[in-house]
Amino acid sequence: MRVGFLGILVAWLVLAVFHRYKPLPDGIGTAMPERTALQVSFLADHTWMNAKGTRRVEQQIFDRVLALIRGAQQLVVVDMFLFNDFAGETDGNDMRRLSHEVEQALLDKRDSSPGVRIMLITDPINYLYGGLHAGRLERLRRAGVEVVVTRLSPLRDSNPAWSGLWRLCCQWAGNSPDGGWLPNPVDHGKVSLRTWLRLVNFKANHRKTLVADTADGWVALVTSGNPHDASSAHGNVAVEFSGAAALDLLRTESAVVAFSSDQPAGFPEPPPADAGPTGYPTVQVLTEATIRDAAINAIAQAGPGDSVDLAIFYLSHRGIIEALKDAADRGASVRALLDPNRDAFGKQKNGIPNRPVARELVDSGIPVRWCNTQGEQCHSKFLLVAHADGDTELIAGSANFTRRNLDNLNLETSVRVTGTVDLRALASAATYFEQRWSNTTERIYSLPYSAFAEDSTLRYWRYRLMEFSGLSTF
Repeated sequence: MRVGFLGILVAWLVLAVFHRYKPLPDGIGTAMPERTALQVSFLADHTWMNAKGTRRVEQQIFDRVLALIRGAQQLVVVDMFLFNDFAGETDGNDMRRLSHEVEQALLDKRDSSPGVRIMLITDPINYLYGGLHAGRLERLRRAGVEVVVTRLSPLRDSNPAWSGLWRLCCQWAGNSPDGGWLPNPVDHGKVSLRTWLRLVNFKANHRKTLVADTADGWVALVTSGNPHDASSAHGNVAVEFSGAAALDLLRTESAVVAFSSDQPAGFPEPPPADAGPTGYPTVQVLTEATIRDAAINAIAQAGPGDSVDLAIFYLSHRGIIEALKDAADRGASVRALLDPNRDAFGKQKNGIPNRPVARELVDSGIPVRWCNTQGEQCHSKFLLVAHADGDTELIAGSANFTRRNLDNLNLETSVRVTGTVDLRALASAATYFEQRWSNTTERIYSLPYSAFAEDSTLRYWRYRLMEFSGLSTF
């Protein structure tokens, strides 16, 4: 029995270590070339409270997504993490049936333009890893849309303590969509134990992208928003761009298709890095750990007279936090606008990781404000570094600044835009942050640090353990 127990323990540890550090699939963790920004736009979904205490929502992102789908000439590729109507009702005046709207746009495009190739890439959480019937995805398949559900097993494990055991005992058990005896973690009804066992791996294709060839050429959009009904009041950001960088984004999506499907993607290839016009401003597509490297490098360049503005849903990555503190020590003006981590689709969260991290930032002299959320989430992933000479850099997309999102674990896509502050997209990004940092009498976007100040040393070290181990949802 001792030998058998020791053998199981060794196998568990070997699987945990190997799958945490194993080689990545080809094309993952890629920084594409810097391309001249021919056309680039910054988009945002705003949510605020008015003077009467009523929530107001103003949206741009999915209106643009729907327009790009309708305008596609030969190809449209959509990669979205959450594409469902789980976890909440949408009967409020400020909520939208986003999953239905995107599904219907794809179906309408299939009917009106049968020659247009349409591909949807998504995450298996949308049918709870086989624990629910995939009705929406099946309707799209029957209509002729190519649906690619990301195979998560080739990715590195972000929760190795559990995933090593799961791979040993349970991954071979499959799943069943015909109900179970445990509560559904994201909606009504019951699911199987196997659903829960797979869910605790905490890994995902977390990307949110779209590429289409329109009458004006190749256009791409990278966002923090999901076509998820219960997320439809969230605050989000997006960057739209055209030209060779859009084909770069298409190449990063072909890597996901390659390890998730038996068929090659067959997408058009981008031109060589040195082809086409060069100059300033630039757009660069980043995935996985290259987002981390670009963000830390951008912050590291900030000094006296420069500003670093961060608006983000989750902030926990130690490299990013130390970079922010170092920039403040060098004399840069650093500000952090954070979600209070209290709202999760009708459930209350405990404020980890943002509240312990905010305390650390404030103790280092960095001003922190909280998004004034009222049931929704401040879901942006936004970093803007502006230099005294006018040079400005924006990084925005799907990636929270956490270990799981930045260390080659989840699949992520962000875009890096560089230029001078008078570039329209960068000026719009700066206005976005200032508007949310500073309130008016009619638009209350944010609250002072004292509103959710966190002084618990125990919670701080709980966050540190969760970040280090992967035993967390952030």
